[in-house]
Amino acid sequence: MSRAARVAAPRKTIFDPVHGTVVLDEAALALVNTPEFQRLWGIRQTGFAHLVFPGANHTRLEHSLGTYWVAGQMAETLGLDANAAALLRTAALLHDLGHGPFSHTFDASMEEALGHGHERLSRARILGIGPAPSGEIPRLLERHGLRPREVADLVDPAGAKARPRWWGGLLHGAVDADRIDYLQRDAHYTGVAHGAIDAVRLLQTLRRAGPRVVFAEKGRGAVEGFLVGRALMYQTVYYHKTVRSAEAMAQAALERSPGFPETARATFGWTDAEWLVRLPAAGGRTTALVEGILARRLYKRVFGWPKPARGELRRWQRLLDDPPRRRALEDDLAARLGAPPGTVLLDLASLAPRGDPAREWGEIALYADGRTTFPFREPSLWLLLATRAPADSAITVFADPRYAEAAGRLLARDPSVLP
Repeated sequence: MSRAARVAAPRKTIFDPVHGTVVLDEAALALVNTPEFQRLWGIRQTGFAHLVFPGANHTRLEHSLGTYWVAGQMAETLGLDANAAALLRTAALLHDLGHGPFSHTFDASMEEALGHGHERLSRARILGIGPAPSGEIPRLLERHGLRPREVADLVDPAGAKARPRWWGGLLHGAVDADRIDYLQRDAHYTGVAHGAIDAVRLLQTLRRAGPRVVFAEKGRGAVEGFLVGRALMYQTVYYHKTVRSAEAMAQAALERSPGFPETARATFGWTDAEWLVRLPAAGGRTTALVEGILARRLYKRVFGWPKPARGELRRWQRLLDDPPRRRALEDDLAARLGAPPGTVLLDLASLAPRGDPAREWGEIALYADGRTTFPFREPSLWLLLATRAPADSAITVFADPRYAEAAGRLLARDPSVLP
């Protein structure tokens, strides 16, 4: 493309409360206007966190624009060529197309119903396949010299053609464009200071060293602040007990709707508002649970266990991998109280695999005087804080307020009713 053509290419400036001025190139501007991308206006970035932090009404669309901007800064710092930079920015822009309503709330339900997570849905929408695709995204990508499959492989690397190790880490690494944006954005809108990371320093000190992306030694403080900030945001916001109560209720509402999991497949393409309006039509416990969320009549936390011992942990993780059995246990507990099914819920999210934080942080490298080091592989205060459990209780029991007191007494008197 000639210099004159580049100057004339349509661009749009967006004023972002986190990053300031974000400039969309011609391809991004076209992609933002597709139905698949505009749907992200209707999906809250932090699920039900607004029930605790009233300002947390920001959306996946805002986050996607922010991730696009961060990816662009990474590409500039690393000196990527124009084609590689465009590919990285575009993948960052489209990386969340597959999210269901309320973001991560229904991740487990999606795995049960579809057999895969939101990354696979993002891939499908980028490739223009799956239920009712508009086909605009692959057509627009090709029009702007981008291969849909390359974009999809960067968004959903599982099973994708191998690329250099450092490349995938820009969007799926311990310190990547996605996390650099959402920590700042979520901190801004929730009012929680823990996510106020030094993103400028992180981006300024990003380097290439052989087969990996590293940080210059002078950026060490920013990296340490990032690791601790992310852990604290998980504990303070994402795993707040009231947020978890609402998410457990929403998951139960979907799982207990008639015909689940087959009938749930279409719901992952809904927005938050569609979910709140359409799902209650299912009736029964589903309707009661959704109405409870809307009226903020949330289930109460009645029992919590710290992380079980190794043998017990395996039993609980098997329960985590067997949702029908988990629901049967919930209903058995409800029956002991003389309560209807769905009035007692188990939250096992803290047991769900979130990768291996210690190993993930251990891959973060610092670079000085031509030498690469891995300071976070050794035991330290930073690693201890960064890998702390996201919640005080690995296993939590929530109950309908009408049965909360009785459920608490039952579990305190006889914890053996849990496996």
